[in-house]
Formats: sequence, C-alpha cells, structure tokens
Amino acid sequence: MDESPVSILVVDDNEIFRERLMQAFTRRGYLSFGAADYDEGLQQASKQSLDLAVVDLRMPGKSGLELVRDMHAAHPQMRITVLTGYGSIATALDAVRLGAVNYLTKPATADEILAAFEPSVPLEVEVSEEQLQAPSLARVEWEHIHRVLADCDGNISKAARVLGIHRRSLQRKLAKYPLPR
Repeated sequence: MDESPVSILVVDDNEIFRERLMQAFTRRGYLSFGAADYDEGLQQASKQSLDLAVVDLRMPGKSGLELVRDMHAAHPQMRITVLTGYGSIATALDAVRLGAVNYLTKPATADEILAAFEPSVPLEVEVSEEQLQAPSLARVEWEHIHRVLADCDGNISKAARVLGIHRRSLQRKLAKYPLPR
C-alpha cells in the first residue's frame, strides 16, 4: 500500500531559517510547506491537509500563540510544536493550553523538532520545584529588556524610548550578562 508522505508546515518570519528547515524536512521524506506569518500560516493550513506544524512564537503581527490557537481550533488533528528564541515556562504552558504538543527553544535541529512531535517525548520545558519559584526581579527585567530590544530590531534608541529610560542607561543594562534564574 502506497502511503502519502506526512505533511509539515513551517511558520517562521525568518525566510532563511524557514527555507532551510523545509529543505531538511523534505530530505527526510516529508511534504513541507512554508509561511512567513499568522495570515499565511492560517491560509496554508486551510488549503492543505497538514499533519504537523512548526510555529515560531514571535512574528510580526499576530503571535505564534494566536496561530496555534486558531489552527488547533480549525484542525484539531494537526500536531503543532512551538519554536522560539524566547523560552519561558509561562509561554510554554500557554502554548500547550492552546493546542501545541511541544515547545522548543532555538536553536533546534530538524531531528529535534521531529522528535518533539512524538507522543512519548515530554515537553522540553519541564516544571521543577525550583522553577515554580518566581524569577528574581532582575531576571524579569533582563528578559523584558531583551524582548523589547528584539521587537525594536536591535535599535537601542528606539528600545530606550519604548522602555521609558535613557539610552545610556539601557546600554549599561545591556552590557550585563544574563542573570541566573
């Protein structure tokens, strides 16, 4: 009996990363499709009968979490994994609540992503007793500053305006190393 290949959708605004990941899946025998944002991802999901989807958490416009929610509602059989460079327990839990089967932090290989779709693979973000404690205020500030900076495409002056602090103060904060959780 001839089975059709498993189809996978890669939704990521980074075109180079998206294309490379699609090529890696194609080499492994998957039928791969790509989308750059929420709208394209939802459009591809409605056009194709997709088995799997890899969704970037942060994209221009609507977030990956919104896409997970809407794709899961429209296609509950589709297995979705969220991939992000901004990993946190809160967003991992939100992703799973909205319908994702797993949550991985970048960088992740094609094999790691495919393994995340397997039912026996536990979530990468496991909640330990230590992690249940609230992060330090300094750690939360550090993560927030870096998210805002990423949203401002690395523009320190723009990020400083968004954060409501002086540009030099932001530069001093950015010079610090990541704080322990």
